[in-house]
Amino acid sequence: MQIPRLHPDTIEEVKLRADIVDVVSEYVVLRKRGKDFVGLCPFHDEKSPSFTVSQTKQMYYCFGCQAGGNAIKFVMELGKRSFADVVLDLARRYQVPVQTLEPEQRQELQRQLSLREQLYEVLAMSAQFYQHALRQSQGQKALQYLQSNRQLKEETIQQFGLGYAPAGWETLHRYLVEDKHYPAQILEKAGLIKPRKEGGGYYDVFRDRLMIPIRDVQGRVIAFGGRTLTDEQPKYLNSPETELFSKGKTLFALDQAKGGISQLDQAVVVEGYFDAIALHAAGINNAVASLGTALSLEQVRLILRYTESKQLVLNFDADKAGTNAAERAIGEIAELAYKGEVQLKILNLADGKDADEYLHSHTPEDYGELLKNAPLWLDWQIQQIIQNRDLKQATDFQQVTQQLVKLLKNIANSDTRNYYVSYCAEILSLGDTRLIPLRVENLLTQIAPTAAAYTKPVSAKQAWGSSKVSQSPLPTERSLLEHAEALLLRIYLHCPEQRQAIIAELEERDLQFSLSHHRFLWQQILEISSGDGETRNFASQPDLISRLQDHFLEFSSEMGLISHLFHVNEKNQKEILRTPQVVQAAIACMDLVMLEKRYRHFLELWQQTDPEAEPERYQSYYQAFYTEKIKLQKIDRQRLFSITELL
Repeated sequence: MQIPRLHPDTIEEVKLRADIVDVVSEYVVLRKRGKDFVGLCPFHDEKSPSFTVSQTKQMYYCFGCQAGGNAIKFVMELGKRSFADVVLDLARRYQVPVQTLEPEQRQELQRQLSLREQLYEVLAMSAQFYQHALRQSQGQKALQYLQSNRQLKEETIQQFGLGYAPAGWETLHRYLVEDKHYPAQILEKAGLIKPRKEGGGYYDVFRDRLMIPIRDVQGRVIAFGGRTLTDEQPKYLNSPETELFSKGKTLFALDQAKGGISQLDQAVVVEGYFDAIALHAAGINNAVASLGTALSLEQVRLILRYTESKQLVLNFDADKAGTNAAERAIGEIAELAYKGEVQLKILNLADGKDADEYLHSHTPEDYGELLKNAPLWLDWQIQQIIQNRDLKQATDFQQVTQQLVKLLKNIANSDTRNYYVSYCAEILSLGDTRLIPLRVENLLTQIAPTAAAYTKPVSAKQAWGSSKVSQSPLPTERSLLEHAEALLLRIYLHCPEQRQAIIAELEERDLQFSLSHHRFLWQQILEISSGDGETRNFASQPDLISRLQDHFLEFSSEMGLISHLFHVNEKNQKEILRTPQVVQAAIACMDLVMLEKRYRHFLELWQQTDPEAEPERYQSYYQAFYTEKIKLQKIDRQRLFSITELL
């Protein structure tokens, strides 16, 4: 509709009533920080929150893009909407009487605005009708179901306004249209009746069903859920989408739960109406129901307004259907959970029970203890991946690893990702702590492409420091290193007379094998040597290869990566004929990799140090990375011949 010019009094009243935190929270996940709130700016792409909202000043401001203003401007900028449209929308939401500057336009505007008020009124009247019908003889079956099957007390039935829709086709229609004189069109817009396809007239949407009013945050009835008392399908029937009701933007019982959520700093989301009702009846008053749909961002942001720590617990059944429901319910909020903007937890109740059934045989304290110990969503996801898998079997091990890598790639926060990489490495190590470093590196190697997708802008200081040194090894350099380390290990295994020289070179240069499978093999070689009490007499182990092969029977997955080193073909034989030169070339290649790592390490430390706050440390890091840079340039001139020619 065309909006006339609004009266200044209306605009001022909207500014007074529209709380900035309340408005912004519909679009941005906010966290309390001191007196203000912070979140990720919706006006530009950012990874660290620079968007602040001041409740005392009723203003928002972004330190990243300099966007700022009041609640009205926020909605205007975000939705690209006109001033009058936004003011009118906020006036409806906060029940501000609307005045216009042109009196002749006021009547038409009020008529259009009154539609919503008529819908609220007719839905409230319908709720009263259903509650009354529950107490009549025709509603006794529904009342008995509530009292016996659901074990609900009278106070809970009244608290949630539960009722009964009579079985007749036009019972509600006759009451509201013929007796109360509401227009049939209003009932249709409210989702209470539907027009007949033939013969004209209307019929009731809900018939012979237990009725559950669905309310908005302010406690006004906006829709209904109806449970069948027969075998009729569907078992639960919701009102259609209307001017007042959008399933993806509504949570059942939020009007009852918002105080409990704020007090406990936690929201519990269950799947069904009666799960939420049962929890409230048991005194657990921070529970809402998702209306059987995947949680949308709008629903989550609606809940998170009331919890400072942004803690959300999804409670669905522990059976297969419940697990699928939990995965479906997560929906769009997975991205928020990966970013760490929501503390998402999963509570599965044993024996496939829902919250309602659980409370029939357990105390509210038992449920509270389960809530306290509910695992974080990522932990739950990992358990789902490894459930019923035998990690000693190569196929299961490979499939589980692939799924874990896929999960880890999505974790945006580096600290969180590193924690779960270590956690997954422990699982994949099957209790053998020696394997953990290897598993960590294998996981990181597979995750790396995602981690490297974001490149920071290069400052002048960074550009100067990066001269000629690649921040990540090129594929050709990786291949060269793989070849060099493999040759060195093959020479060690098949040329006992060279073992002492190889050990001496590695110790003198303080070098380690860079590739995880090579490092793991070297660790096993040293352990066997140490076990013999002959750590310095490496040449006196003629059976080293067979002992290693026996040892690696425990580690079948690693054997595939290094088994080729235990054999020598014609090509390998030619390579190791030039043993001393090849050893030197391989050592030089490994030395280069270590120098590059140290160079990057000191360069990063230098870049992160404030020269004014810590001048001595700043100079120290500069000297360290510059020294490594000189060494790199020196060895870089040598390696063109020594490595490419010999390897």
